[in-house]
Amino acid sequence: MPEPSSQQSRGAIAGTGAGGAMDLAAGEAATLERVPGGPAGGGPDSRPRSLWSDAWRDLRRNPVFLLSTLVILFLVFISVWPSAITSGSPLDCDLAKAQDGSAPGHPFGFDGQGCDVYTRTVYGARTSVTVGVCATLGVALLGSVLGGLAGFFGGAWDAVLSRITDVFFAIPVVLGGLVLLSVVTSNSVWPVVGFMVLLGWPQISRIARGSVITARQNDYVQAARALGASPARLLLRHIAPNAVAPVIVVATIALGTYISLEATLSYLGVGLKPPSVSWGIDISAASPYIRNAPHALLWPSGALAITVLAFIMLGDAVRDALDPKLR
Repeated sequence: MPEPSSQQSRGAIAGTGAGGAMDLAAGEAATLERVPGGPAGGGPDSRPRSLWSDAWRDLRRNPVFLLSTLVILFLVFISVWPSAITSGSPLDCDLAKAQDGSAPGHPFGFDGQGCDVYTRTVYGARTSVTVGVCATLGVALLGSVLGGLAGFFGGAWDAVLSRITDVFFAIPVVLGGLVLLSVVTSNSVWPVVGFMVLLGWPQISRIARGSVITARQNDYVQAARALGASPARLLLRHIAPNAVAPVIVVATIALGTYISLEATLSYLGVGLKPPSVSWGIDISAASPYIRNAPHALLWPSGALAITVLAFIMLGDAVRDALDPKLR
């Protein structure tokens, strides 16, 4: 049987009054449900997207994120397996080649002690990545726990923690490192990591506290509390997943800062000490020979700058993806 024309259909429906209008609305709704990309957002197979899925979609399209991720993955690779791109040892030095320029097998030349600058630059990435990652994890964990508890419970716990963070904020980081690390004789990275965690957690704590206070006032949290949810369930299941995004952003950006701080402390002689291999140590050792052998200072400084820039760019990209106000 042939279908009636659109004008005839509209006329027939208009003649039926309100009932016809209801039938038309129902028909349009059914049609929109069958059409992909309609108001439902992608057809019958579409699913509601979360903040994390939207952020991941944006990050995959962000060239800044892709470039910084490639640089960081390369740094992680040479940190775990430096022998993949260099066969020498960073401690093998020959004074007869001190301050010499590039040579076959030694593209970066030699430093003031006759050590291969290329090999020391590659092995220096291990120290920087280890210190940055461990310090960031420690700061994020300690600051998130303390700040989250203060924002959730409030009262005296919040007041005491706020005053403690004020005290730590008043301590200059470099001066604190000169005082605290000058008495440490260990050559491992753990005293430096411990110092960064000790002075770095207040920033993350305040970020976590503010995020928890904001999330605690949402309607779904009030509804869960009215239904009898325990404080632990409220904090872990309803508040923490919605308050962790700012902490991730700040921690990602801070990772590059911790790498730079380790190099600064090592340059001043209170961080890592020889025979440890660090970009800060190499920069400090090459500074007196900047006129005669600038290459010994250029390569570790360039590697440090690229590493810090990559982590800062990654943090900016993550911030843009997780902040709904920037969409």
